[in-house]
Amino acid sequence: MNQTLPAPLDVKLMNLTASVLFVGCAMAVLAAGAWWVLRYPGFAIARIVVQGELVHNNAVTLRANVAPHLVGNFFTVDLRAAREAFEQVPWVRRAQVRRVYPGSLRVELQEHDAVAYWGPDTGSALVNSQGEVFEANVGDVEQEGLPRLQGPAGSSAEVLQMYGLLEPVFQPLGLDVEELELTGRGGWRATLDSEAVVELGGGTPQEVVQRTQRFVRTLTQVAAQYGRRVDALESADLRHAGGYALRLRGVTTVSADATGATAVRKR
Repeated sequence: MNQTLPAPLDVKLMNLTASVLFVGCAMAVLAAGAWWVLRYPGFAIARIVVQGELVHNNAVTLRANVAPHLVGNFFTVDLRAAREAFEQVPWVRRAQVRRVYPGSLRVELQEHDAVAYWGPDTGSALVNSQGEVFEANVGDVEQEGLPRLQGPAGSSAEVLQMYGLLEPVFQPLGLDVEELELTGRGGWRATLDSEAVVELGGGTPQEVVQRTQRFVRTLTQVAAQYGRRVDALESADLRHAGGYALRLRGVTTVSADATGATAVRKR
């Protein structure tokens, strides 16, 4: 019967030493290869191709602003960090960055489309069509007549939606909603382009719209009873049950119901 004898201690040490040397050499080769990949000029990012419908930015300026923030080469650049760098540029809403061999980055950009100002008129915040607030130079806004929306933090989408419901309600009067505010108590306040302020009250969007529609239907009739036109409106309060109070230039009226019956008090 054959019996395998254990290897001598010196043989074991030689095998262990050889294994350690082999692993060390392999790691050194890998480190040298990694260093070479990092340093080899042929792997540098040679081009940044910017695509998308750009209105407030251009490809040359974008590349100049973002390139200094890109660390690494074609293989090692952090695409997530590159995307975040592009999205820090004013007016850029979203960026997608991918590698295109050899040596290029292709960037797909989507810009914000401003539909309203947000907050006080001293600020630089805007609202896009998705109801998102973003910061930009308001002097770059090309659209004229954008409304100003205000409300608590996180309410921009709700305020934009309500604006979209109310703006067509006032159009039969030839008036536009210039400002719309959601107050801290959940009520709505509209400022028209005639500078009239209308307290719309709270409730569901449907309830607010219905109150506003009743007001619009009767305002012309009520104003005419006192020899005034719609543009004489200074303020209105729709928060009264069964009617509304309003102030016209020269008179103050209180509508008792939706038909336009009024009580008048001289100012």
